[in-house]
Amino acid sequence: MSKYTKEDIIRMVREDDVEFIRMQFTDIFGQLKNVAITASQIEKAVENQIMIDGSSIEGFVRIQESDQYLWPDLDSYAVLPWRPQHGKVARLICDVHNPDGTPFVGDPRGTLKRALKKAAEMGYSFNVGPECEFFLFQTDEKGLPTTETADQAGYFDLGPLDHGESTRREICLALEQMGFEIEASHHEVAAGQHEIDFKYADALTSADHIMTFKLAVKSLAQKNGLHATFMPKPVFGINGSGMHTNMSLFDREGRNIFADPSDKPGLSKEAYSFIAGILTHMRAMTAVTNPLVNSYKRLVPGYEAPCYLAWSASNRSALIRIPAARGQSTRVELRCPDPACNPYLELAVCLAAGLDGIEKGMTPPEEITENIFAMDEKTRESKGIQSLPGSLKEAVDLMLEDQLICDTLGDHVVTQYSEGKYREWDEYRTTVSDWELKKYLTVY
Repeated sequence: MSKYTKEDIIRMVREDDVEFIRMQFTDIFGQLKNVAITASQIEKAVENQIMIDGSSIEGFVRIQESDQYLWPDLDSYAVLPWRPQHGKVARLICDVHNPDGTPFVGDPRGTLKRALKKAAEMGYSFNVGPECEFFLFQTDEKGLPTTETADQAGYFDLGPLDHGESTRREICLALEQMGFEIEASHHEVAAGQHEIDFKYADALTSADHIMTFKLAVKSLAQKNGLHATFMPKPVFGINGSGMHTNMSLFDREGRNIFADPSDKPGLSKEAYSFIAGILTHMRAMTAVTNPLVNSYKRLVPGYEAPCYLAWSASNRSALIRIPAARGQSTRVELRCPDPACNPYLELAVCLAAGLDGIEKGMTPPEEITENIFAMDEKTRESKGIQSLPGSLKEAVDLMLEDQLICDTLGDHVVTQYSEGKYREWDEYRTTVSDWELKKYLTVY
């Protein structure tokens, strides 16, 4: 049931003194795009008549089939608080459709909607709470980003050590104006690293929130002379940024189906099967959850990022952790995704893998309670603990071998996504890096 009607949107644009509306959508690589229209065009917008050239968007369509239309989700209407307050700017998050009105198969938001439809047919709704980390860096005299920070803070520190405290506060307040419920905000482990957590919501809303969150963080950092980055591992030798994803399934009566008080750890059969499904497909999913060459420089031992396929009720070295809360708050936390991922595709493959586990009655391996990082390779092998892929190329190769993941994404997204990622890998592997020059230029 929609919160707003077309008439509501037209009225609010007028009453809010909005002059521009950003019609936002996301490409398959997770980049937020938009077409800006003036308030005079709002009637056309709510009638799904705003057109884009899809051939200009990487991974969308060919030049001979370029016309596509933006269908706004009316409930996503919000004024952008960091834009001028006289002649305001609002946004509408849109689905991408073909000229004949059918949903475009390459629209990531549509990919998630299809996965959610499958869950609904099984009697489930999918709730998600993300934990988004990012770095705030200084800019140089030209306004270009550096990897320097005057920040000397660590985990949970506060000002004056935490130089990003005021920017983080602005971000939280702006997001609350847009309807977010901010649950926590704090400095992370590394200098210049921050985390803001917002309340869980249904998966589609959470994916929309992640895209809005990234835009707000980058916009307000820039306003304050800083550069915000969601790059997974921007600085060697310190922790990278993750996006731990907390997931739960609810039935039609609103009960959390992962909870079972009769079980010693408090988990239901469905919860165990959901965990097993994710572990089964995780190596193939990694191409989506960790989508950059740089992502795999975070997924190494020693920096708190999980790189081994295991689960635990409390062990933070495991890929999947079950946070302490039980009952309606029981959830499965996947710890490997990073904030560079496309959240629509990430949540679609997570849901599909978990549901596959439930449908097939999968059973996960035994819980790992020891510190996996402290184990040697032989010990890990004896416990059947596999590793995540070690590179983007390996991850994409594995994705293409997993029929469930390919079916979830669809042929169009799989083809365009894999081609784009292979190009990225080829560019990386043929580029001569600063490390190579320092290592070899003089010696050889």
